[in-house]
Amino acid sequence: MKVHVQTEVNGEAVEFLCDPTTTLLEVLRDNLGLRGSKEGCGTGDCGACSVELDGALACSCLILAAETQGRSVATIEGVATPEALHPLQSHLLKSAGLQCGVCTPGIVVAAKHLLEQDPNPTEEAVRYFLAGNLCRCTGYDKIIRAVLDAAAEMRGEAA
Repeated sequence: MKVHVQTEVNGEAVEFLCDPTTTLLEVLRDNLGLRGSKEGCGTGDCGACSVELDGALACSCLILAAETQGRSVATIEGVATPEALHPLQSHLLKSAGLQCGVCTPGIVVAAKHLLEQDPNPTEEAVRYFLAGNLCRCTGYDKIIRAVLDAAAEMRGEAA
């Protein structure tokens, strides 16, 4: 039996039918065509599928889609505007802080969440906060530098 779900994704009302065991990640990718979030592990260990659920950071591979009824989901597709990339995205590009791109959406969502809570994080705070986002291609230094530079730009300082 399918479940009818009405929710909000990236500020827009959406509705879909899904099996009770279908994950939010599956619905985002397969039903809604939002393929930015990736499945890296399927166990909530890598952070590639990170989204915000009602303003809290969450692994969409661990959330049943039916649990999002009446809630708000923010994905990587909601980070940039049609006019411009988010400063995090721009600085990841500038610093070559991404390679294959599997981890990048989750890192951007998580880092954006961090900067909304702490607009002036230390390097240690960024490393601690992003510890749940695994990258198998880069060293983390360029990613951390990009987050710190984006934070500075968002505060109006020169990066």
